[in-house]
Amino acid sequence: MVILPWENQTAIVEFVLRGFSSTRQLNIFLFMMFFVFYILIVSGNTLIVLLVLFSHNLHTPMYFFLVNLSFLEIWYTSNIVPKMLLIIIAEQKTISVAGCLAQFYFFGSLAATECLLLAVMSYDRYLAICQPLHYPILMTGPLCIRLAASSWLCCFLLTAITMVLLSRLTFCGPNEIDHFFCDFTPLVHLSCMDTSLTETIAYATSSAVTLVPFLLITASYSCILAAILRIPSGTGRQKAFSTCSSHLTMVTVFYGTLIATYLVPSANSSQLLRKGSSLLYTILTPMFNPIIYSLRNRDIHEALKNCLSKKPGFLR
Repeated sequence: MVILPWENQTAIVEFVLRGFSSTRQLNIFLFMMFFVFYILIVSGNTLIVLLVLFSHNLHTPMYFFLVNLSFLEIWYTSNIVPKMLLIIIAEQKTISVAGCLAQFYFFGSLAATECLLLAVMSYDRYLAICQPLHYPILMTGPLCIRLAASSWLCCFLLTAITMVLLSRLTFCGPNEIDHFFCDFTPLVHLSCMDTSLTETIAYATSSAVTLVPFLLITASYSCILAAILRIPSGTGRQKAFSTCSSHLTMVTVFYGTLIATYLVPSANSSQLLRKGSSLLYTILTPMFNPIIYSLRNRDIHEALKNCLSKKPGFLR
């Protein structure tokens, strides 16, 4: 019987997330900054959800998908930031193998779901601008629910495949992950087994849920741009473009950060740089989304103004 090298090693039961710095003063500064960012993310996205839920003027397909996206951003950030804050300020750097795998599962599932939701939102904008007369007939309430539910279900099931393969790996040490959360690449590199099948399937599924939506978004906006350019008046073109400019900005920021993180060759970038680029889509993108969607959005402004002008029941 052939004994594999890893069979004589002791499997580890927890990982150590190294985080950012060992300097106390810098850690205090990072904790305060990321804590403020986290509060802004949760409060900003929660405000978007509440405004849409309680404002009948916002009960449209575009804002229905925006609620899904805002809820996703809250969950997405809460999966990573609280543990990261503990690592920074309390130096609780250890995380169990099961906890690490669970963190990766939700991170991967939610990131993939965001890709599909952005594609669905671009399809919604395509119908609104390119087929305005048929838009109310085509983009119905049941269809919106099916599109959103399919995005969530599909991505959580696809990521479960990678999760099952990861859970079958044996981790023998070293147990240090030079990151602030359990990402796939640093995690799989700690296994003492053959990970080629796991990496191939993970690459295939991640490519499917990022590239396919990106191609759909590109096709949608190509049609939108062509339709806008056919509008004779400058005012009409500006009004049509304003309905999709927020979403286009979100797509640019989200995919830009993904490309900067995962398509930059690891040999040419330091681990500190990769951590920094990871912060872009784990913290900055969720924080900017409510700002991007509310900055020049009259519907959001009116809904917020109406909510603030309403007196509490005991003052009426």
